[in-house]
Amino acid sequence: MTDPGADPQPRLARIELDPQSLAAAAPEAEHDRDVAIFDLLERNFFALADAPGPYKLFLSVVEQRLVFDVRTLEEAPLRTFVLSLTPLRRVIKDYFMICDSYYAAIRQSTPSQIETLDMARRGVHNDASDILMARLEGKVRVDFDTARRLFTLICALHGRL
Repeated sequence: MTDPGADPQPRLARIELDPQSLAAAAPEAEHDRDVAIFDLLERNFFALADAPGPYKLFLSVVEQRLVFDVRTLEEAPLRTFVLSLTPLRRVIKDYFMICDSYYAAIRQSTPSQIETLDMARRGVHNDASDILMARLEGKVRVDFDTARRLFTLICALHGRL
């Protein structure tokens, strides 16, 4: 018999970013990070093949590699996997360049210019999400929206990349 209070869902229920891996960020970037965490916790799909959720995820960067430390909500280790950030470096750089332009445009550009930059920003973000999903294949299953939000969190760690 299962515990009626149990939540055996393939999802992230808690997310923590390594404070030593976090880069100094502009207020807009901090806001994006906070929104990504909030949205992830509200709705996500994150499934390990042989360990039911929900999960706690601790993200960090160690020696230029992205570390996913996945645990139960009671902190029991489930899986740790390490990803090279090399396949994401170019798209992260492009994403930050477009974000910088977008944030500057918000202060001084026309709505159509802002919309054009926002579309470009979303396009790069989508490309990065596809790359991330491919890199996670065989380790954890995620849906596209979860990959998008995880990419935002990876960018929050960009100061260590």
